[in-house]
Amino acid sequence: MDSNLLKRRTTHFTLWAPQQTSPELVIGTFQFGAPPLHVGRQKLPLSAVQGANDLWEIAAANCGLLDATVYHYWFEVNDTRPGSDPHSRVLITDPLTCTPDWRLQETNDEQPASVILFRGGQLVACDQDGTPVTEPADDDPAKLATNNFTIIYELPTSWMRRPRGGAERGVGTFRDIAAMLDPNLTPPNFDELEAAQKGHAHIAELGINAIELLPPADSYYERQWGYGTSHMYAPDTQLGQPDYYSWATANGDLRQLTELCHRLNIRLIADVVMAFARSGAYERASYDTFHIDADKAPDSDPDKWNSRQGNDRKPRMNFGSALWRFVQETTTYDPIGGGNATFAPARNLHVVAQERWITDFHIDGYRIDSVENVANWDFLEVFTNSARTRFRDRCATHGLSQNDANARFLVVGEELSLPLDILHQRRITALWNDRFRELLRCAVLGIAADNESFESTVMKMVDCRRLGFDDMAQAVNYIGSHDVEGSHKERIATTFRYQFPKVDDANQNNEIGKRVKLAFSCLLTAVGIPMILAGDEFADEDHLFNIHGNVTNDSGKQIDPVDFTRLADPWRQDVLSCVKNLIQIRKTHPSLGVNDTKWLHHDPTPGRQIYAWQRGGDDNPIVVVANFSDFSTADPFNPSSEYVVPNWPRPNDFAWKEVCLNRPVDEGRIGREPIFPWEAKVYVHR
Repeated sequence: MDSNLLKRRTTHFTLWAPQQTSPELVIGTFQFGAPPLHVGRQKLPLSAVQGANDLWEIAAANCGLLDATVYHYWFEVNDTRPGSDPHSRVLITDPLTCTPDWRLQETNDEQPASVILFRGGQLVACDQDGTPVTEPADDDPAKLATNNFTIIYELPTSWMRRPRGGAERGVGTFRDIAAMLDPNLTPPNFDELEAAQKGHAHIAELGINAIELLPPADSYYERQWGYGTSHMYAPDTQLGQPDYYSWATANGDLRQLTELCHRLNIRLIADVVMAFARSGAYERASYDTFHIDADKAPDSDPDKWNSRQGNDRKPRMNFGSALWRFVQETTTYDPIGGGNATFAPARNLHVVAQERWITDFHIDGYRIDSVENVANWDFLEVFTNSARTRFRDRCATHGLSQNDANARFLVVGEELSLPLDILHQRRITALWNDRFRELLRCAVLGIAADNESFESTVMKMVDCRRLGFDDMAQAVNYIGSHDVEGSHKERIATTFRYQFPKVDDANQNNEIGKRVKLAFSCLLTAVGIPMILAGDEFADEDHLFNIHGNVTNDSGKQIDPVDFTRLADPWRQDVLSCVKNLIQIRKTHPSLGVNDTKWLHHDPTPGRQIYAWQRGGDDNPIVVVANFSDFSTADPFNPSSEYVVPNWPRPNDFAWKEVCLNRPVDEGRIGREPIFPWEAKVYVHR
């Protein structure tokens, strides 16, 4: 434990709160009931810490606490929210709580109590049942995939379940996720889900080697996507409390999920929302120090603007939340080093949270939401370097060099405008490549992207360096993501459902399946790190946004759940089989871990758009032959039928197989097999 503030909190109730003058501790114990009660409550004043501006504390030993007892507490402070009576008092959650308890709120407008265990004179972070927080078992980071062989599975925890009499959205908890990794586990919230029942483990069987959890930090919102973090130090209560459980065990459940992932050599990447907070403690305790309302701030305020330049520079967007300040500095207690310093307080607050997550959950990387809205590249560089240093320290105990450690850790920024300078300046390690999604969606529909020829559409899709990336490990490519609102952003199968609307028509479903397989063949052979939105691997479709354009709730398709029950459809199983084959090659074949790309063939004959490209060198290449058109070789099942692809690398020197169907290629037929409409064939040596 490096941070001064985290060390202090092991013996003292500690509040770092600029703008406060007389904070108090409100503490008692939890009593089950309807409603639950906070009993034995006492109110104790916090004292200012000499030599540390704005730091307040009281020794736990001076609070009259009983040993081996779980306590629930708040801090009472003056309410600093804009528009509030400056003399009004309000209870806030401990800003550094590891465990909030939403069962205890003074009113629906108030913040939840924090949970702590008093044991042996120490304050011990624990779950709501009193189980202490412990680090994951030791693991060997050397077994994790390097960035250039990583396949990310973007996993929302909003899933569809189908109880008797209809369908509803449910929360896939940490334990439900674990059941999709370990066939010996039973999912608590989705016990009817075949993909997670005993004997099945869909995610492990898929073969991916990295899971990106949509923001796992605790949120004020009922669990949907999770982009409304309230308590950045705590895993989400709902993700740690399956239905009908009496209390949440989010810390223990996430730790066990980490251990399971690492036993399977799967990296765990945390999505983190750093631009803003929703109903966080500092909105009440120190609003002007930590937060800003960009809509109301003067133009001269340095935290008002996003990070774009010129005409694209606009006030930051808060999405109904409170934006963090990362520029305006103040002289206050430094939670990292101790003592006083002049800095932007929100920066160090987030770096201390990073220490908590990497220490207690062995996080293997980050995806940072909306780096444009974070709006401070200096801070992003500090956050990235701090995270990589902590991961390198973990790797060093297993003998990995700094370079080997860096090759296994990602800090990915999400910014759809692709500000490549943020990579060139080494502020983060990779960017979401949303341009890949745009190009791919056009290619698989047989049209050129805006301001592109069809040829440049395909070439820029396949090789991210044509977009300005320097290396494949800088670009995270995806067919679609959780951000599914807007044209060509819906699930890939829904894109084709517009063309083939009959959901009960086998032929139309097969046409959709064929095109989804084409999309995945491009994704998993392109230059870049592939990311798969959970459900796309079996052609899941949108529920809340249908082919008539109807949205059935206020937030629209942004909260559309993953429907793993659709795995039962035979045509979707066919898609899944192809994707599994491609994943296996993508994470093991050396030619897909390098940037090398060679264009072998382009057939622009009217009515045709056929391309062939090679990844890697001639000695052990991957060759992709993709048909983005309705063209088909005449009489394709005739043994003499063929489509010749010139420039094939050493065709007669090796035996070949086709990956999508995992079938051998007959001798003498490589580079001469027939072509089918809207299909890609991926070839490797046997």
